[in-house]
Amino acid sequence: MLSVEKVDLFYGAAQALRTVSLSAEIGKVTCLLGRNGVGKTSMLRAITGNQPVKRGRILWEGEDVTHLKPFERARRGIGYVPQGRDIFPLLTVRENLETGFAVLPRSQRKVPDEIFDLFPVLKSMLRRRGGDLSGGQQQQLAIGRALVMKPRLLVLDEPTEGIQPSIIKDIGKVIELLRDRGEMAILLVEQYFDFAHELGQTLAVMDRGEVVLSGLKDELDEAEVRRHVMV
Repeated sequence: MLSVEKVDLFYGAAQALRTVSLSAEIGKVTCLLGRNGVGKTSMLRAITGNQPVKRGRILWEGEDVTHLKPFERARRGIGYVPQGRDIFPLLTVRENLETGFAVLPRSQRKVPDEIFDLFPVLKSMLRRRGGDLSGGQQQQLAIGRALVMKPRLLVLDEPTEGIQPSIIKDIGKVIELLRDRGEMAILLVEQYFDFAHELGQTLAVMDRGEVVLSGLKDELDEAEVRRHVMV
């Protein structure tokens, strides 16, 4: 499992995370909720190694990865789908997917057919440039690229942002399928409460750089969670 223990994170003199703790288990979706600017993305940047932490530690499958570089964490099975997708607009869909090969042994460098089972639209667009895809298609491509890496922890930063409802439903079904296989932990950052509440077994709510509520979904007061999430 993933265990974040009392992490502090700064951008210069500004503190973004304050003694934050969080866990995510294999076979479950953990949803991190909160308004804009409360530290959700900073939490993911700490977990994936894109921003160093000042204090605390991050454990993944029993190993302390706090000071490992992003590519070292990726090699240990941590896959990241960033906010805004960050696909390569001038590369084709196939080339974007193949960037996930970087952390795999040469013998495993093949785009699994499962990616196209999960996202059929990508198969018909392999030769199109990533920048020519719609926002929803780019989001599917970004998730597919992360899955090419064969992650054991899949970190998703607001995958519903700017996406049409039909694609949101498709992405939700994919997350459910991956969860139910019981082979990976999924950490989902969301502002769309209903999407997160439907998928997650564990919820954590952030406010001003701190986790102010956390626990099993069925044990938390939904009205209280909504109060911290709604603008």
